Amino acid sequence: MSTIGRIRFPIIVILLSLASCGEEVDSSILETYKGPIGLAMDIELFHSDSTIIRTQVKAKKQMKFGTGDLEFPEGIEIFFFDKDGNTSSTMRADKGYYDKTKNIYRGEGDVQVHNLEKDQKLSSEELFWDPNAKKIYTEKFVTIQEKETIFNGTGMEADDRFVEYKLFKVTNSRTILPGEGL
Repeated sequence: MSTIGRIRFPIIVILLSLASCGEEVDSSILETYKGPIGLAMDIELFHSDSTIIRTQVKAKKQMKFGTGDLEFPEGIEIFFFDKDGNTSSTMRADKGYYDKTKNIYRGEGDVQVHNLEKDQKLSSEELFWDPNAKKIYTEKFVTIQEKETIFNGTGMEADDRFVEYKLFKVTNSRTILPGEGL
């Protein structure tokens, strides 16, 4: 081994020894915080188009995240208005979420939609609302009550006012008995 090689080797060993003597750093303290950055109570959000209110979102509690996403842990209510400003349909859920990047709301738990004009009712465990496409949809099991008939199926798509809908994988339908309903 040459003289230069004999000098380098001890220097490298000393440097490695010194580098490994430092304190261990807990990497979890360097992780990005992903929890809520804001909290609002008793909120009302309005969506308008050409200065006409189209929808209203109400919730007892709203949590905002750094991504812009929202969570409504104590439930969410959405009111849809017709062109004259009258409530045409409503949607409510036990919990709600808003994905900012997709601009989509999601309700979960006991989700109910009621078209006040046609007296149609829908219930499911999960439902999405896309404000841009003006539609609601789910891939979960759905029960729809329309006048005297109940329809069951898995998967559904409708306009956001729940005037017209498509029910996929229909499992059965039947006439409502007196005193029964959603």
